[in-house]
Amino acid sequence: MNDLDPATFLIPLLTPEGHALLDEVRGTEPARELAVATRLRRDHPAALVSAAMAQAQLRQRAVAKFGAADAERMFFTPNGVEQSTRASVATYRARCFQALGVRSVADLCCGIGGDAIALARAGIRVLAVDRDPLTAAVARANADALGLADLIEVREADVTDIDTSPYDAVFVDPARRGGRGRIFDPEAYSPPLSWAVATALKSPRAALKIAPGIPHEAVPAEAEAEWISDGGDVKEAVLWFGTGTEGAVRATLLPGPHTLPGRGLPDPDVRPVGRYLYEPDGAVIRAHLVAEVAEALGGGLIDPTIAYVTADEHHVTPYATAYEITDRLPFNVKKLKAMLREREVGVLTVKKRGSAVEPEELRKKVEPQGPNSATVFLTRVAGAPTMLIGHPVRT
Repeated sequence: MNDLDPATFLIPLLTPEGHALLDEVRGTEPARELAVATRLRRDHPAALVSAAMAQAQLRQRAVAKFGAADAERMFFTPNGVEQSTRASVATYRARCFQALGVRSVADLCCGIGGDAIALARAGIRVLAVDRDPLTAAVARANADALGLADLIEVREADVTDIDTSPYDAVFVDPARRGGRGRIFDPEAYSPPLSWAVATALKSPRAALKIAPGIPHEAVPAEAEAEWISDGGDVKEAVLWFGTGTEGAVRATLLPGPHTLPGRGLPDPDVRPVGRYLYEPDGAVIRAHLVAEVAEALGGGLIDPTIAYVTADEHHVTPYATAYEITDRLPFNVKKLKAMLREREVGVLTVKKRGSAVEPEELRKKVEPQGPNSATVFLTRVAGAPTMLIGHPVRT
């Protein structure tokens, strides 16, 4: 829920005076905000100036998710910027709905309208629903600002009261944050995951956006589970219903997209560290598809509990980053420091998996200096704390 009142935070900005102020404060640097606000308050109401300055700050934060062209026209709330779907992910999902032949979607818990915008741009008619008055007002303003009001109907309502039967598909994005931060129990989502699943099963097609950390055993048998990363960062998991792929698992990497389907392979064998180390994408790891990557690379694991794949040959794959390993050492800070000093390594990338040592802590201890670069992996090899030193493979 937002504590801000639409009448003071948003509605004045939709007037000609509000639009003019937003144009004037666009791109204001933080160091100049006070001076700009003081000057504008001489000719405009103080509350309107404050709203415009706050919106300008939110728009700058939103550029990373929505791109400058859209962010500079859209309206945001603090929660909306934090919780909205990244535009690239929303666009990918809209294309999936489009490929399924979906022409209308009930977007439940629509937030500020990020997914509704992507769906409408794919030519899909959207009912966007949110119970928070400000959030619904912002979603409506965004549909207007982007010229999509003819495809997006925004309704302020409790999603549990919505009849979804007139729509080809349902999309639900439950709130996963509360007063104390992130919510990890799916039944503590708002609405609970069980309600969202029941609603999905009533619709011909459905997608539920959930946290990527959901346990696999919590995935309903009727759903296909997809984990999505963008630029290497895991963004979300999606449960798809009505696609004919019940029980399937896949990982999708954006941009691309590159989609890796699960084949139910057993865990890879553990083998000695070879010339190359592969770091699977986070979506691959979350989807439990490291075995599929290892098989494609002709490799194995360095440890039964560590998601690093090793192989003797280099293979190009979108699903893992390849490193050429030059050295393997038992964990020893003094030896690492001496090696880095001898090789004049000043740019040190520290990665860890299966180690309690923090990268910044190690970096301070070894004091890297020099013109060269290296990557060190703090991990376990066959159960033993180990340091693997190498560099990314250029492709």
